[in-house]
Amino acid sequence: MSEKKYDIGLMGLAVMGQNLVLNMVDHGFDVAVFNRTTSKVDDFLATEEARSKGDKLTGAHSLAELVSKLKSPRKIMLMIKSKDAVPAPELALYPDAAAVDAVIAELIPLLDKGDVIIDGGNTQFKDTERRTKYLANLGIRYIGTGVSGGEEGARRGPSMMPGGDPEAWPLVKPIFQAISAKVGPNKDVPCCDWIGARGAGHYVKMVHNGVEYGDMQLISDAYWILKNALGLSNADLYKIFAEWNETELDSYLIEITRDIFTVEDPESDGELVDKILDAAGAKGTGKWMSQLALDLGVPSTLVTEAVYARAISSMKSQRVNASAVLSGPVGAKYQGDKAEFIAQVKQALYASKICSYAQGFVQMQAAAKEYDWSLDCGKIALLWRGGCIIRAVFLERIKEAFDKNPNLENLLLDPYFKNAVESAQPAWRNVVKTAVELGIPTPGFTTALTYFDSYRSANLPANLIQAQRDYFGAHTYFRVDKPGEGPFHTDWINVKKS
Repeated sequence: MSEKKYDIGLMGLAVMGQNLVLNMVDHGFDVAVFNRTTSKVDDFLATEEARSKGDKLTGAHSLAELVSKLKSPRKIMLMIKSKDAVPAPELALYPDAAAVDAVIAELIPLLDKGDVIIDGGNTQFKDTERRTKYLANLGIRYIGTGVSGGEEGARRGPSMMPGGDPEAWPLVKPIFQAISAKVGPNKDVPCCDWIGARGAGHYVKMVHNGVEYGDMQLISDAYWILKNALGLSNADLYKIFAEWNETELDSYLIEITRDIFTVEDPESDGELVDKILDAAGAKGTGKWMSQLALDLGVPSTLVTEAVYARAISSMKSQRVNASAVLSGPVGAKYQGDKAEFIAQVKQALYASKICSYAQGFVQMQAAAKEYDWSLDCGKIALLWRGGCIIRAVFLERIKEAFDKNPNLENLLLDPYFKNAVESAQPAWRNVVKTAVELGIPTPGFTTALTYFDSYRSANLPANLIQAQRDYFGAHTYFRVDKPGEGPFHTDWINVKKS
C-alpha cells in the first residue's frame, strides 16, 4: 500500500501557522506540517484539536520529509520569522528576508519543476519580486501572499492577497479561496483573489497595513478628544463607539475599540486601557508604505503621520520632562453642546477615514504603473471587506466606486465620497479647530484635513518654493502663462526688482 500524499505542506507552527493548518483541514484538505524546532511539530500534533483531524494532518521532522509527503506538484507554504532559519544576509534586502531566503535555498534541491513555494509572511514586496523571477528561471513557481486577520482570521477565515507567478495561482486557488473569509449577501464571495504578478500581493498587503496604521490613529484621535475635551468616562466611550458601529463607521477596529473600554484591569480597580503605557509599537509595514510613497512621489500623509505619532509616543520619558517645562492649554473643556460635538467627532472620523483609504488606493495605482502590475482596485476593496483588520462596511462603497469607474484617480472624486466629505466639512473643521484651541493633539484628523484642502486647491504656494529652488540652485521652473514651454531659469540676483 502506497504512502498517503498530502495536498499542501506548511512550515512555521507559530499560532498563525497552526490556525491556518486547522482551517485548511476543516475545509477538506490534507496537510503536512514542519517546524525548525521539531518539538513544536510533536506538541502541535498532540493537541486535542490536531488529534481530532486524524490522518488528514501529519508532521515532518525535516524539510526533506515534508517534501516527500506532498502530492505533485508540491505546494509548500512558509509562515516563518527571521529567527526560524539560519541567516543568509548576503541574499537579503531587508532584515527578515534572510530567513525566507535560507529556507528557499534549502528547498530548491528538494523540489521538481512546477512545484510551488508560498510565502505567507509580511514580506517586503521587492524580495517577492526578485524571488519570483529567480525561481521562475529554475522552473519553480513562487507566490507571495498577504494574510490578514490575525490569529482568529487565520483560524476562521482570513483575507488573503496572493501575487507572484500566475501559473501557480490555479494550483493554490481552491485551498486559498476555501479557507478565506466570505462576504456578499449569501456569504459565498471569498476574500481572496489573484492580485497580480511578482510582488503585487505583498505590496497590497503592505498598503492594507498602512491604512490600518491610519485607521488606528484616527480612532485614537477621536478617543482622545472625546476623553479630554468632554471629560467622558470609559462607559460613555463604550456607548458612543457601540452606536458608531451601527452606522457607516461599522468596522472591526471600531468594534474592538468599543469592547476595549469595558475590560476591567485584573490587577486593580478600573479599566485596563487606562493602565496601559501610552507608547505604541510598530512592526515596520507602515514605515515601508510611507517610504515607498516617497519613492513614488505620492502623498500618503495619513500613514506617515501615524508612524510619526507612534514614534513620538515612544518618547515617553522625554514627553514627561517636556510637560514640566513647556506651557500650553491644559485641562480646558469644550463649552458647547456635548451631544452635538460627539456627532461632529464622528463626522471628522469618517471624513478623515475616507481620505486615508483614498491615499492608499492612489499609492497602489501609482505602484501598479511603476512596477507593471495590473491591479483591480474594486476587487482589492472586496478582499478587504471581510477577514482582515481594516474590514469595514464602507469598503462596499469603495468597490462600487471602482466598479463604476475603474480609472477613478481618487476616491474623493466619486459622488458618494465627495458628498460624504463635503457634508462633514463644517463638523470636521470645528473638531480640528477645537483640538488646536484646547491643545489636544489630533495628528490624524489634522493631516487628513490638510490633505483634503490641498487636493481640492487649484493653486498652492509651490510657485514660491520653485522660485526659491531656482534662486539658490538653478533648478528651473515652468510658467502658467506659457504652457508647454520651458523649463525657465532666472538670474534672480541681477534681474530687475520692483
